[in-house]
Amino acid sequence: MRLEDDLNMISGFDVAVIGAGHAGCEAALAAARLGLDTVIFTVSVDSIALMPCNPNVGGTSKGHLVRELDAMGGEMGRNIDKAFIQSRMLNESKGAAVHSLRAQADKRAYSQYMRETLEKTPHLTIRQAEIAKLIVEDNTVRGVETVSGWKVMAKAVILCTGTYLKARCVYGEVSEATGPNGLKAATYLSDSLRECGLELMRFKTGTPARIDGRTVDFSKMTEQKGDPSIAPFSFENSPADLERPQVSCWLTYTNEATHEIIRRNIDRSPLFSGAIKGTGPRYCPSIEDKVVKFPDKDRHQLFIEPEGLYTHEMYISGMSSSLPEDVQHAMIHTVPGLEHAEIVRNAYAIMYDCLDPRQLKASLETKKIRGLFSAGQSNGSSGYEEAASQGLIAGINAARFIRGQEAIVLDRSQAYIGVLIDDLVTKENTEPYRMMTSRAEYRLLLRQDNADLRLTPIGYEAGLISEERWQRFCRKKEAIEKEIIRVEKQGVGPSPAAQAVLEGAGSALLRSGTTLGELIRRPELNYEMLKDCDPARPDLPEDVKEQVNISIKYGGYIERQRQQVERFAKLEKRRIPENTDYSKVLSLRIEARQKLERFRPETLGQASRIAGVSPADIAVLQVYLAGQKENVSRET
Repeated sequence: MRLEDDLNMISGFDVAVIGAGHAGCEAALAAARLGLDTVIFTVSVDSIALMPCNPNVGGTSKGHLVRELDAMGGEMGRNIDKAFIQSRMLNESKGAAVHSLRAQADKRAYSQYMRETLEKTPHLTIRQAEIAKLIVEDNTVRGVETVSGWKVMAKAVILCTGTYLKARCVYGEVSEATGPNGLKAATYLSDSLRECGLELMRFKTGTPARIDGRTVDFSKMTEQKGDPSIAPFSFENSPADLERPQVSCWLTYTNEATHEIIRRNIDRSPLFSGAIKGTGPRYCPSIEDKVVKFPDKDRHQLFIEPEGLYTHEMYISGMSSSLPEDVQHAMIHTVPGLEHAEIVRNAYAIMYDCLDPRQLKASLETKKIRGLFSAGQSNGSSGYEEAASQGLIAGINAARFIRGQEAIVLDRSQAYIGVLIDDLVTKENTEPYRMMTSRAEYRLLLRQDNADLRLTPIGYEAGLISEERWQRFCRKKEAIEKEIIRVEKQGVGPSPAAQAVLEGAGSALLRSGTTLGELIRRPELNYEMLKDCDPARPDLPEDVKEQVNISIKYGGYIERQRQQVERFAKLEKRRIPENTDYSKVLSLRIEARQKLERFRPETLGQASRIAGVSPADIAVLQVYLAGQKENVSRET
């Protein structure tokens, strides 16, 4: 029976999003806010924006992603600003490039706020159903089909399946075909994806046990409080908007007794017995992994984190495990403060199917199937923040695909989001991908504090930034630029006021005149410290002052990195035609030819980052493309 003849149980939308985790929520909100009729499917409406693992948002490099997401009009930053119960700025003793905001979330509130946002968004429909099949014709996605046979036609489909595809949760000898937190797994869609010619990988992640906070002895732990001054994730909020009481987290450690219990029972771990087939994240290992791989380390940090204001459950960060239940009890009870802790939920590992992301374009559209996009852990990444960032880009580009517009692609010099997606689509990922500051070669430019200056114009052009917010942004940008010019010109002489400021900061006194800009560049001084010798200073918001200080203090380093970006842009802007026949590129090594043919990079920059493609291969390809361009010019 032809599709157009089968009218039983058929509905139509512009965009269908499969999955309502962090990627799915951002994708659906972006598409709906751009005016497209959107449906989001979830195996349970109670799992919308679920935090099945750690109860926090942000952290090193991940905080950058959330700020960038917000700068472009995403929702995660606004949502965590509503739901946080503790806020801390990490790495404040280091340079501005690695400052990262991290917030503990009330997990239940976070999910409820996000669900409420989805429900109130025009053009957006929530539907609880498991998707069993993609409907594909002529290498173009036409819609999806549920397990009940309901066909939903769509002009674009976004895969945001997280860790649900053929999911299996394992601890000890217990192995259950469930998704995270015992939710229903997505059983059928993997087979449909393979039938469509897509390659899947089997990955693994895990989560620690949750314990009853009433059974914890906090007197044996080190208290970790939130920051007294709260920094918002969203550029739409001010610190004053977010003032509220904060809860504490607690630090404790494993010890030799803990490690001995793990070593004695390591043969009972499915991770080491072979029962777990998926590949796990190297940068977030289980406690048994840590003990085996770092035998000389006599202790490992554990953070005891509250899961919310209205529950006694607490998360043992740093103790992810798939050991049997009795072993989990025994090892937890060796930890100071947890001697009598009662487990509420056992730790477990979860195995799941995901796409090999090298099958995607930088727009997150699949190369084989037009109109099919993918975002989040279904692309082999890990983390709520990585997922949400991809979801936003997939949602924007699905809308632009439908409207015949050019996709928005962030490059590595524009955003951590650009680094994340570029790494996924060009590099071989044999484990769940986690964002880190070390992956961003231009991190001095990609600070979390200037995410709006970098990306709000792109969000506005995409249609996700309101006119009111855009005007506020323009006023902020103008204020920064004007103040930088003033400060660089403002003279300062060896007046008593100036000398007192310098002496108080342990800085060399002035013997002649200089400028405020030159003083700010001194390591021991900053913009705010010099206010007493700057009578012409205007009254400016804190975020403007911050940008003025950073721009002047690190100006030389920033300019040097901008020059590096200009060199990078030449390769990045040089597009490779989709129909390039690499067999005709003479002097390419066999390995490079095979890799280029398989992954079909979109630009020379992408090609240069494919494993197995050398700088010499790129030089050969450049010469070939230049020759092809000359031939086309002659023919026309």
